[in-house]
Parts: sequence; C-alpha cells; structure tokens
Amino acid sequence: MVLYQPSNGYCYNSDTHFLYNFITQNLAKFKNINGELLDIGSGSGILGLLVAREYEKLNLNQCEIQKSFQEFSLKNSQCNKIDTTMFKGSFLKMDFEKQFDMCVSNPPFYHGNVIKSENENIKVARYNDKFPLKEFVRKTSKILKSNGKFFFCYDAKQLNEIIEILNEVKLNIESLQFVHPKQGKDATLVLVYARKNSKSLLKVLSPLIVFENDDFTDEVKEIYKKSSTHSIKVEI
Repeated sequence: MVLYQPSNGYCYNSDTHFLYNFITQNLAKFKNINGELLDIGSGSGILGLLVAREYEKLNLNQCEIQKSFQEFSLKNSQCNKIDTTMFKGSFLKMDFEKQFDMCVSNPPFYHGNVIKSENENIKVARYNDKFPLKEFVRKTSKILKSNGKFFFCYDAKQLNEIIEILNEVKLNIESLQFVHPKQGKDATLVLVYARKNSKSLLKVLSPLIVFENDDFTDEVKEIYKKSSTHSIKVEI
C-alpha cells in the first residue's frame, strides 16, 4: 500500500500498524465482516485503508478536520483503489447522516500540558486539548449501531479513565492488548476493542513487545510485513 504523507508534518507511526493488527486479531472469529466503517481522524488515511483492504465488504468513511490531511486521505484512497466517503470537519461537531457498524481511530492522546511542537499540523494530530477522551468516546457511542465495534489505541496510563467512560456510554470492553517498548518495561500503549451493548467478558491478549535489544521483535516484523505499507513524503 503506497501512502503519501507530509514531509514537514505529522506522519503515521507504529501505533497504527499495531492497532491494525489488533483489529484483525479480534475480527478473526467473525465470518462475514461488512457494513459501514468510519476512520475517525483519518490523517493520511492509513488505518481505514488497511482495514478496508483487509475486509472488502466494508464501506470506508473517513472524518478529518485538517484540510491538508483531507487531501492526503483522498489521494491515498484513490492511489490504492479503495472508495471512500470523506466527512470534512470536526468529528465532535459533525452531523453524520448514518450510523456505523465499526469505528476505528488512532486519536491524539498526549496531554496538552507537555512541551509541544511548534508545528500546528503536528499539535492537532498529537495532543488531546481539542479532542478530549470523554467527548471522543461519547460521540462514537452515539454514531455506532447496536452491537457496533469500536477499536482505538490510547496512552496506557489512562486506562482507568478509558474504562470508566466506556462503561458510562454502554460500550463494553471485549479485548485489550498492552504494548511494551521492551521486555520488563512498562506498557506505553493500550489497544482497545469495545462493543456497543455487549455483555461479553473481557479478554486480555498477550502483550506486544516492540524491541529485543536494538531490533524489532519477530512479532513486530510480522506486523509490518502484513501491513506492507510504503511511505512517500511530499511538501505541503
């Protein structure tokens, strides 16, 4: 999959590849994946495009607030011959004319009180000042169909808040996976699968370890191989 992205702005990272792999792991038990898919904060479009490539019966929709990334998402969907419907503007303020069977997102989750990049493009994509967790989850619950699936990644240190907010809006966590930079190091990322109105018990997958010594682990190498993405950076 060829993906154009900005040379001087926010670029997708390993979190998105790990989330894509987590999604396919959890969807493996379902025989017929179809319906409406929404990639919330699509950026360059990578996450939604990977999921849509994997499940051809899903209709891809993307929502993106930044004009430059709207253009990247559309360009990348055309290049990879995957049809999409683009919702231009703020997800939190968007009036969607339909509900969705599945929502996926790699949202901005860094705290706003840290030292930030001066690049406005990067600030919007990384920091949660304008995209609070509670509002993000509540809006997603409203646009999901009953039994709809919600996949996202977030800062592992905020798991307590994630669980509390999901419970408030009847989104039941069915699966979690923690991502650790190295064996013996604390988890930095949590991958979450929640389902609307579900009663299922929680399954915690084996942790994903990113590095062994100074090289990627075999599991991470397999994820990159499965994703098979090639980045082309351009000026914006």
